[in-house]
Amino acid sequence: MGFSNDYRMFFGEDNPQLLAFEKMQATYNKNDNVLFVVTPKSGKVFSRETLSIIKDITKEAWQIPFSTRVDSITNYQHTTAEEDDLIVDDLVVDPDTLTDGNLLRIQSIAINEPTLVNRLVSPDSKYTGVNVTVQLPGKELNEVPITVAFARDIKTRMLEKYPEVEIRLVGMAVMNNAFPEASMDDVANLYPLALGFIALALFLLLRGLSGTIATFIMVILSIMTAMGLAGWSGILLSPPVMSAPIMILTMAIADAVHLLVTMRHELAIGLSKNKAIIESMRINFRPIFITSLTTVLGFLSLNFSDAPPFRDLGNIAAMGVAAAFILSITFLPAAVAILPASGKTEVAGKKMMSRFGEFVIARQKPLLIGNTLLIIVLAAMVPLNELNDQFVEYFDESIPFRVNSDYAAENLTGVYYMDYALETNETGGISEPEYLASVAKFSQHLRSLPEVLHVQTISDTFKRLNKNMHGDDPAWYRLPAERDLAAQYLLLYEMSLPYGLDLDNQIDVKKSATRIAVTLATLSSNEIIALEDETAAWLKENLPQYSYAVSGPTVMFAHLGKRNINSMLKGTTIALIFISAVLIFFLGSFKYGFISLIPNLTPALAAFGIWGLTVGQVGIGLSIVTGMTLGIVVDDTVHFLSKYLRARREKGLNAEDAVRYAFNNVGLALLVTSIVLITGFMIMAQSHFYLNSSMGLLTSVVILLALIIDLTFLPPLLMRFSRSKKGA
Repeated sequence: MGFSNDYRMFFGEDNPQLLAFEKMQATYNKNDNVLFVVTPKSGKVFSRETLSIIKDITKEAWQIPFSTRVDSITNYQHTTAEEDDLIVDDLVVDPDTLTDGNLLRIQSIAINEPTLVNRLVSPDSKYTGVNVTVQLPGKELNEVPITVAFARDIKTRMLEKYPEVEIRLVGMAVMNNAFPEASMDDVANLYPLALGFIALALFLLLRGLSGTIATFIMVILSIMTAMGLAGWSGILLSPPVMSAPIMILTMAIADAVHLLVTMRHELAIGLSKNKAIIESMRINFRPIFITSLTTVLGFLSLNFSDAPPFRDLGNIAAMGVAAAFILSITFLPAAVAILPASGKTEVAGKKMMSRFGEFVIARQKPLLIGNTLLIIVLAAMVPLNELNDQFVEYFDESIPFRVNSDYAAENLTGVYYMDYALETNETGGISEPEYLASVAKFSQHLRSLPEVLHVQTISDTFKRLNKNMHGDDPAWYRLPAERDLAAQYLLLYEMSLPYGLDLDNQIDVKKSATRIAVTLATLSSNEIIALEDETAAWLKENLPQYSYAVSGPTVMFAHLGKRNINSMLKGTTIALIFISAVLIFFLGSFKYGFISLIPNLTPALAAFGIWGLTVGQVGIGLSIVTGMTLGIVVDDTVHFLSKYLRARREKGLNAEDAVRYAFNNVGLALLVTSIVLITGFMIMAQSHFYLNSSMGLLTSVVILLALIIDLTFLPPLLMRFSRSKKGA
């Protein structure tokens, strides 16, 4: 299995924002990048020493694999006029020969040049950048790591050579590389923690090594089976996928706990080990099968997600749960039968759960009313949640990419960008004065927006060329008035540009359209969509004669959360229908099937209410929680109802005695499995990748609420609606 190193992995092949982005990149050069953010400790970019460093980094950066362009203040193609000739040359040719006057002139040019300021140099001249554009072929999985490793090597060598500067690496290629790094960090830190906790919890509960060892091996085999099948299926590893082993681990434990707790109970009342195993299988086989089936259905609902990594997560988890079921009814009983018996005492906490059951029976009416009111209140808080995401903040502040991106956004330039392509539908049409005036007008509007840090537009180049060709007279810093003149300026300029610094990143081959690159402050998805809508309205009102396109990773991620929530609503609904049908068939009753829906649906509703009160931001990571947890929270309900109905139908007990029987026989197993699940997902909540950590945290809340509802709300419901004859 290999790691996916491309942020495009979060977008399905038919995602409209991805299609627009790929079309833009096919028309213009790709703009994945590595940005060296350079901070001279002297606070002066425009000194001979700092400019020498920038020139050295610029030279070295051309050697980065897959690099197609390197931009910096030293190799910026400055234009001047000598009589009728246009001179195009590096802004800084030889830093060591510059006089103080030269330095002031270069600084004045740079901080007043729209192409450079807030992009490659800060207005206060304290920060600068070297931007490396890379075009990754996308054929090998190691392209991104190779590129970033080379950039890091340059950074290390430059810091050793020039200790008077600080260098930070940001950019889309660096973000791509942060995905596997965050995943490997989770593997190193979270996996051992999860395994250690599970081993300890099982040992304390089961009071013996046999069941603990057998369960531990079963869990490892389940994970290996799922990940092996994923490898054969061609699934690539990604941060969401890397949370699958922890999910499988916690799910597999639930099956084992039910079997082993019942077995210990049968041993305690005098059965031999083999007979205790057989009786435990007889009692638990159907509930374990149903809970495994409903959990698989819940995870399979993730296939409706608009983000392929979440589909992969759902499929791997489903395979792991299925493997855990098969192993729990084959390998686990066999292993326990072979290993030495682990004592004939009840598992820890049995009496405590019996007392709690008596409390619920005695307080059934207050618990029924109280739970109902609390669920209604929390459900009313769900609208407080706002759909929002910031893809840079997918990583927490322990990840260097996140820290460096925040630093770059604060001091030099933003890491969010949007690209607009304004189309003339005419070959050579970009030289038309009316079109250039429209581009300049739109660019000026963009610059007036508070969210915009920088706008790179061809209209600035035409203005500069027009000024150059009129003796560098500032009065001529305006667009050419004639199409032929503009076309001649452009041809002359393009012929003078060196290799790698041409205008292919701004102009299409037919010269019928230009790309306007907009760098943004760090914005939420809602703010980005609002900006996109605002510019769309402006273009429709002011430039209706031109067609346009907008794209970029920022736009793609902004729309992803909303698209994913809409798709997951469909998936969750379908999963709910199938799970309900399974429960009705298993329970043999429409009434109990309907009653089971209440404790299955309300935990997620209440959890999102709590989230709305405390956090209020819902992103792509949380959009899958309802569908995923639907199959998980059903487990407790199924086990409790199966024991309740066994008492009603086989033993002929009334409702209250049946509830008492369920608490005595399965209450502790529900408590233990829920604690294991909550802890497993809370361990996942420690992930440095926000999509995983937020998903783990909210899932833990859902499971905790499901446990509370199943133990304090479901029993009163059953007693309230089961007042008829015995066995009903």
